[in-house]
Amino acid sequence: MTPADRKRKAALDAIPPIERTEADGRLRITRGFRGLSPSQAIGYLENLGGERVDDRTVEGPDWRATLDTRTIPVGAYRLTETSITWTGDADAVEAVVLRFRIKAFRAPG
Repeated sequence: MTPADRKRKAALDAIPPIERTEADGRLRITRGFRGLSPSQAIGYLENLGGERVDDRTVEGPDWRATLDTRTIPVGAYRLTETSITWTGDADAVEAVVLRFRIKAFRAPG
């Protein structure tokens, strides 16, 4: 990991996941992404080496991502929030989640 990647990871790690469990080398992480459509999320996951299984599932080497969406009110607006649950080999999941979060990051403003 490059110094720039370590810096990005440290900044992203300040936002905790919705869920994180690990057992027997298998990791499960759920994170929510506001303003990210399911089709954008699937495109990002495919660009990270995954293959679309169905409308809600993408599988990659040693990981699987399952999407869920809901609409949430934010002030006078309603945003789509896409939740993604990754499961699989701990190292593979950690790597793909970090790369996905860097792709999906939206700066305010």
